[in-house]
Amino acid sequence: MTTRASPQSCLDAADQLLSSMVRGTRGAWPRACAWLLRLALETAMDDYWLRCHPEVTALRARSPQFLILDRYAGRHIAARAGYAWSALSRAGHHHCYELGLTAGELRALRNAVATLISDLADADAESIGQT
Repeated sequence: MTTRASPQSCLDAADQLLSSMVRGTRGAWPRACAWLLRLALETAMDDYWLRCHPEVTALRARSPQFLILDRYAGRHIAARAGYAWSALSRAGHHHCYELGLTAGELRALRNAVATLISDLADADAESIGQT
């Protein structure tokens, strides 16, 4: 059986990259941080779908899950989640013609992801009450 990371453990690992020098990450830490933050968001969304609408987990692609998120969790949450996921996906890929995200930009995205994790948990409670 495989163990999967929790959203909080991914945030904690990203925090470590943002706050201290981690051996062996010189030059790669911004992309590693972006991937950890994206994983935290994806895991929180997986948890949301499993609790509220397990049938959505059959849609393994992320795009449909983001497209229908506004219907279930609200337009505001869906828009912020889509933006964060897109920004983190772009930051995670190396482009020789552009600079990576700064620590400040990554901290802002980290805070956005942490808020989204909380919002998805709150939306979870509300949607369960409606069904």
